[in-house]
Amino acid sequence: MSQPDSTLDRLQVLPPLPRDADGPVFAEPWQAQAFALAVKLSEQGHFTWKEWAAALAAELKAAADRGEPDDGSHYYDHWLTALERLVTSKGLSDPAALVARKEAWADAYRHTPHGKPVELGAGSHGAEHS
Repeated sequence: MSQPDSTLDRLQVLPPLPRDADGPVFAEPWQAQAFALAVKLSEQGHFTWKEWAAALAAELKAAADRGEPDDGSHYYDHWLTALERLVTSKGLSDPAALVARKEAWADAYRHTPHGKPVELGAGSHGAEHS
C-alpha cells in the first residue's frame, strides 16, 4: 500500500474532519500545525492512529456531553485537547510544561507589535518585545 493510500485510510477513521475536495481544511495556521503534529507523532510510533482516533472521538463526545455545539467551529480546539491528553498520558510531556509553554506564547503574543510575527525567544517569554 502506498503512503498516500495509508494517509487517506488514516483520515477516513477520524471523527468528522473538516475537509473539502482537496483534503483537510484549516481556518488558522495553528490548526494545520496541530494536525501535522498528531500525524507525525503517530508516524514516529508514539501512539497508533487507532489510539489517536479514539482519543479524538472521546474528546468530541465529552464536548457533546457538555452541551457544546457540534457545528465544527471548535473541531481543532478538541483536536488540540485530545493531543495534549494523549501526549501527557504517553509521557511525552507533562501538564505543567504544556501550561508553561501556552503562557509563554500568550505573553509573546501580548508583547509583539501588530503585524509582526509572534516568536518565542530562547529562554524568554517574549517580554523583550514592546
